[in-house]
Amino acid sequence: MTADAEADYDAIVLAGGGARRLGGADKPGVTVGGRTLLDRVLSASRGAHRTVVVGGCRPTARPVTWTRETPEGGGPLAALDAGLRRCGASTVVVLSADLPFLDRVAVRRLLAALDSGGREGVLLVDADGRDQPLVAAYRAEALRRELALAAAEHGGLSGLPLRLLTGELDLGRVAAEPLAVYDCDTWEDVVTARARIREHGNVLDEWIASVKDELGVDLEVDTGLLLDLARDAAHGVARPAAPLTTFLVGYAAARASGDGVLAVAEAARRAGALAERWAAEAAGGGGAAAGQGGSDDGEAGRNGPPRSDEAGSR
Repeated sequence: MTADAEADYDAIVLAGGGARRLGGADKPGVTVGGRTLLDRVLSASRGAHRTVVVGGCRPTARPVTWTRETPEGGGPLAALDAGLRRCGASTVVVLSADLPFLDRVAVRRLLAALDSGGREGVLLVDADGRDQPLVAAYRAEALRRELALAAAEHGGLSGLPLRLLTGELDLGRVAAEPLAVYDCDTWEDVVTARARIREHGNVLDEWIASVKDELGVDLEVDTGLLLDLARDAAHGVARPAAPLTTFLVGYAAARASGDGVLAVAEAARRAGALAERWAAEAAGGGGAAAGQGGSDDGEAGRNGPPRSDEAGSR
């Protein structure tokens, strides 16, 4: 899916509710891996043309459009209706704000499945076969139609269950990847999520995602490439060269025009080649100078003539 195709949708994030099982805590504001649950979901849907959050206003890492259901606390159908009224795209992705492991890949899968079929919506299904209607992509017109019918039949949308809506739609289903639909309903869920974030296989990706959100960087880069560069700089030059070199690569890429991903790759390639030349010179004793006289241990070739005791150190 191209970036342009991905931007042809709006996102609605439902961030209301009383969070009774969390003791009334502000669930979207609970942090996992240093980021709020809401910010983590917003990161997963950052390809949206517009993102509407239904709930109380709070600081977020990305700009969003805020709205509230009427009456406040009126339930998921009322919240969905309020969010839909602020959307203009023909496709909407609907997400709850308590999904710490939801990522952009899952959102892309939903959009691709909706785009390739003739259904009115596509939702994720968990490992136990349960539908997840708040991790889904829908045709906006189909949602508006069914919300209007439900409101007419019941005299409003407040307090109505979500199944009244999804039961009337022609839906496709996509099996969820592990953890994609894991939600944080209790403090035990939150503790488990925080522990998983710090597992060895997850911690680096999670840290990079957190830093990008914190700094407002929306750029997919090859982290393996940068790690290789940092390793080469540390081994071939000096250990402190690793962070400084990767910083300079990022700065050079920011100054370059054109595709940011390509600019990072090119800057990393050039810096990596330079680090290799430094390492080769060190291993060869400084090129032609290596053949000149010096101490038996080669110190003259690397650092110049041996210093006398009188020279001392300062």
